Amino acid sequence: MAHEHEHPGEQAAPDPIRLLGIRDAPLSVDEVFRAVGDDSAGGTALFVGTVRDHDGGADVTRLGYSSHPTAEAELRRVAEKTAADFPVRALAAVHRVGELAIGDLAVVVAVSCPHRAEAFAACHRLVDDLKREVPIWKHQTFADGTEEWVGA
Repeated sequence: MAHEHEHPGEQAAPDPIRLLGIRDAPLSVDEVFRAVGDDSAGGTALFVGTVRDHDGGADVTRLGYSSHPTAEAELRRVAEKTAADFPVRALAAVHRVGELAIGDLAVVVAVSCPHRAEAFAACHRLVDDLKREVPIWKHQTFADGTEEWVGA
């Protein structure tokens, strides 16, 4: 009987990055989820970040995201690092730029792996690294008229 990690489905796929993008159009959870479908994946973790109506105790009235021209290349680098560190079968990540409304999807990330714990851990790492390392900046306008850049 083979050990569980000897089956090809227990290991990372040769090219697990299925979908990456920085987009100025609305994002689709279904598109990202479909992109990470894999018959050998026993766990898929999906994260959806939405625009909320407050931040730091203040009401947010407007929000926009902008990105550096290198953002997609940095997103790919972050995705490749996650795929190298976990047995990722499939990975997808898209981030929105432009003016967004409260409730709009700002980021959608999904990772499928042979097991749920790996999928959760890989998705968590991917989201954290994306937010920390990909040059995308948030500009918030508050109800009192003040503004704030986040990540810039």
